[in-house]
Amino acid sequence: MKIFNPKSIEFTKYLFYTGKGGVGKTSTACATAVTLADMGKKVLLISTDPASNLQDVFNTELNNKGVPINEVPNLTVANLDPVQAAAEYRESVITPYRGLMPESVIKNMEEQLSGSCTVEIAAFNEFSNFITDETTEQEYDHIIFDTAPTGHTLRMLQLPSAWSNFISESTHGASCLGQLSGLEEKKDVYKKAVETLSNGSLTTLILVTRPEVGPIEEAKRASMELSDIGVKNQALVINGLFTEYDDKISESFYNKQQKALSEMPKEFKNITTYFIPLRAYNITGVENVRSFLTEEKLILNGVKINAESLKGLRDIIEELYNTNKKVIFTMGKGGVGKTTIAAAIALGLAKKGKKVHLTTTDPAAHLDFVIKEQSGITMSHIDEKEVLKKYQVEVLSKAKETMSEDDIAYIEEDLRSPCTQEIAVFRAFADIVEKAEDQVVVVDTAPTGHTLLLLESTQSYNQEISRSQGDIPESAKKLLPRLKNPAETEVVIVTLPEATPVYEAMRLEEDLKRANIFTNWWVINSSLYKSKTTNKLLSTKASNEIEWINKVGEHSKGKFAVIGWSSDEIKGEKLNELIK
Repeated sequence: MKIFNPKSIEFTKYLFYTGKGGVGKTSTACATAVTLADMGKKVLLISTDPASNLQDVFNTELNNKGVPINEVPNLTVANLDPVQAAAEYRESVITPYRGLMPESVIKNMEEQLSGSCTVEIAAFNEFSNFITDETTEQEYDHIIFDTAPTGHTLRMLQLPSAWSNFISESTHGASCLGQLSGLEEKKDVYKKAVETLSNGSLTTLILVTRPEVGPIEEAKRASMELSDIGVKNQALVINGLFTEYDDKISESFYNKQQKALSEMPKEFKNITTYFIPLRAYNITGVENVRSFLTEEKLILNGVKINAESLKGLRDIIEELYNTNKKVIFTMGKGGVGKTTIAAAIALGLAKKGKKVHLTTTDPAAHLDFVIKEQSGITMSHIDEKEVLKKYQVEVLSKAKETMSEDDIAYIEEDLRSPCTQEIAVFRAFADIVEKAEDQVVVVDTAPTGHTLLLLESTQSYNQEISRSQGDIPESAKKLLPRLKNPAETEVVIVTLPEATPVYEAMRLEEDLKRANIFTNWWVINSSLYKSKTTNKLLSTKASNEIEWINKVGEHSKGKFAVIGWSSDEIKGEKLNELIK
């Protein structure tokens, strides 16, 4: 592995950075852009990430056209807001039908166009304008994007039926169909954008990850998915590599990273791999962006924790027990530790005498690995692949009775969307909740507000226009109103003490609010601040967590718990330590 140094790398004209939230995509993209601009190259940096903090990074008010950065001659930065773009796009598709269709149909259409898939399409729409614009192409030596489209989006764009009219689709119940209706005039632009993406002499996909198992797996998935549709010129950047240790915590931190690296997937064997050392400071301000790839700064952050004392998981368990909650979800983005927190909550409630059913969407082996079935706790596992397959078969068998081959190809791709997977999983845990009448059900994942609203609007649409495709099972219909009852249901938000995971968690919470589901407790997991390390680099990093711990404290009005970073997998007896 070589250190990532843009000065010694021959880059293509277009660079797309991809990776799961919080791995440092934006920091790496910004540092590349600034380094190239400092070398005299004309660079355009574009963000299509809804969580982007580019304005903070450059201390400059940005727009979607591009703003020159005074401190970095040769660099122009554009900040596209895909959420806003998705809202405008949604309105343009639906306006022609307002007043002509029943309200339930309009509501269902609106919700179908309110999910992450539509934001993806809107983001692609925005950056395809940049990637196909000849003036832009001639003006800049490098055009850098801090996010990349998913394989699902790119496959969707290549299907003829994706472009057909919204309402003429006889859709399969709850889905996100109709994504591209109203964009027909963009067809050629998209085609050119996809061609540019898969042209290895023009475009490089830079996969950014951390030396941790979850982010590496995510990078592998993105790499394979995009490679399958022709985006084959790829490089891998491992951000946050820790190289020296001098106390027990830092030694464990080092060993944990080394173990993840020793188990690197074979798929990365032929991909050029670089690393960036772990930095203790936040990458904001041009000075920090410039030093990100080249130097460490160990300056302790003087901010103090606002809370008088930091609560633990036992405080949350105590309240869940006293308020007699029946359905408890842990919610957060991948890799924040939802399964561990769910298992600890289940264990804590069982110890207090509750009968608990713990269900997870994590691989079955992983749950056994975390907690063994014991007195007061029964367990089940929802196999996401299996329930998705079952749902896909059910929908496709109905679709094949009435639809053309092109339309079926489109429905097949729609059934690979994240929204469809959520619907399939929701149906499965509705069955579990229904069977667990006398138990508290703890689930290690929560449906998004979008999924719930999609199911609700489909239900009322189905009642008004009786139709049978993609029926919503009775158990799911019963569960929907229960979830809105705060006396019965609790959603615990799990995050990490860093910018992106906190903002992502806030967006999940906001989406739940749309469905009238309100959260109460937050858990900040894997905190170095709580670990009391004496290692200089890690303790500086820990001091930079305080800003995010305070932010969550303020946002949750003090209803939050902090869990320290652990060198071990938290399982079995270790779970008891979390709830002491």
